[in-house]
Amino acid sequence: MGVFDKIREKIFGDRGDDFLDESPDDYVEINTPESGSRTKVIVKPFVIHDFQDIKYTIDSLREGYTIALVNIRPLKEKDIVELKRAINKLKKTCDAMGGDIAGFGEDWIVVTPNFVEVHRHSSGRGPSRLGSSDIKDI
Repeated sequence: MGVFDKIREKIFGDRGDDFLDESPDDYVEINTPESGSRTKVIVKPFVIHDFQDIKYTIDSLREGYTIALVNIRPLKEKDIVELKRAINKLKKTCDAMGGDIAGFGEDWIVVTPNFVEVHRHSSGRGPSRLGSSDIKDI
């Protein structure tokens, strides 16, 4: 009997040699997802006509895999106070999720989940060909 056998016997008691024998029945096989399978991210366009329309956008964002492109022009033309309420609600939801929100152009807002960041140019660089200098914080 070796030193380790004596220590094992002191700790676990005398269980015999079959204590360390492992049979295949002692294990449960777990299915793991394939390394290549990932949940798809969906880019969804939304048009906000009324403050209530923001609910569908927020519900999609809370699912976690939606990038929302929000057209705010109809609400902007209708009621600027309601537009500010809607944007504030989007900002609060975005902050709670840890996502990102930015406006581009005059009529569009992009809202992303926490694993997506909207690229913004620093002020020292000129506009790119794609006009990404129009992207601004909200």
